Amino acid sequence: MDKKKSIQLIERLSNAHGISGFEDEVAGIFTDAVKPFSSVEEDHMRNVYAARNGNNGARPVVQLDAHSDEVGFMVQAVKPNGMLRFVTVGGWVRANIPAHKVRVRNRDGQYISGIIASTPPHFMTAEERKRLPEVSEMVIDVGATSAEEAVRDFKIDIGAPVVPDVTFEYNEAKGLMLGKAFDNRIGTAVMAEVLKELDGSDLDIDVVASLSAQEEVGERGAQVAMKKINADVSIVFEGAPADDTVMPEYMIQTGLKRGPMLRHFDSSIIVNPRFQKFCLDLASEKRIPTQQSVRSGGGNDGAVINLYHGAPTVVISVPVRYAHTSYCFVAYEDFVSAVKLTVDVLKKLNADVIERF
Repeated sequence: MDKKKSIQLIERLSNAHGISGFEDEVAGIFTDAVKPFSSVEEDHMRNVYAARNGNNGARPVVQLDAHSDEVGFMVQAVKPNGMLRFVTVGGWVRANIPAHKVRVRNRDGQYISGIIASTPPHFMTAEERKRLPEVSEMVIDVGATSAEEAVRDFKIDIGAPVVPDVTFEYNEAKGLMLGKAFDNRIGTAVMAEVLKELDGSDLDIDVVASLSAQEEVGERGAQVAMKKINADVSIVFEGAPADDTVMPEYMIQTGLKRGPMLRHFDSSIIVNPRFQKFCLDLASEKRIPTQQSVRSGGGNDGAVINLYHGAPTVVISVPVRYAHTSYCFVAYEDFVSAVKLTVDVLKKLNADVIERF
């Protein structure tokens, strides 16, 4: 694995703009990364399909999946004073929204800098200071002084996508990456790296990767992709919210620098226990660090993929501190371990093994 190139890919993916429904930029970066060793096509939802070179159509099909979209916002209306009303796209906590810089895509495809603003404390009552503002009380300020200026000069329309304005950073000494959208650009990078690492390998399976759109608003892209690929087995990659800053030690199941997390259960899926055990046993044999979790909430593309004729599914997640906020941390070593585990699993799969799942 070429560390420099891996970091560069993660940087491009993290910096890319791509809320649900507007994943074009992410799709393009992924396509460029995998087309040297895959046959790539794209559908109208902006799902990208990468069929590994070497597939022959006569072997069990393993679907790799990662979603391309990130949480963000969309312009709902332009107020007379030029402020932009907006709605959330994907799951946000209100406390994490205001006072952050964002980028608004205008009708020419250019990104305009803005600030998510709310009423300054100087103009709040004592009671208002005690509560969080509703999203409907927040606005995006791009510096316009009238609706006419916002629409005519800034060229901002209703429906404009909005993303956090964050630039990727890498701390080489600590192996830490800081950026936005690691849910799920880090899973996207894992999937691309896996395809690269498999190039030229002799497998007993066919591998097709789906970069699925619109996961953050209901696994919509995955519902299309699963029917197209019609897989026998699936591995889903995610950037999972880390819990090591909020849980006592005995409850930490997704900690930074502790390896990828394989969930047994969340509110959307019970993973195939036999496939799960196969992956965990192999990780132990190969001395690849892993974590396991049981979650009362959460969801992922595996929730819909495994419902399509019951394809055995596991979810391999890279821990992400502060997912669904503007800024996240990911450890490079967790990324590497996720890639290694997946490559080892795919090299061990064959028709007989899959039949036992």
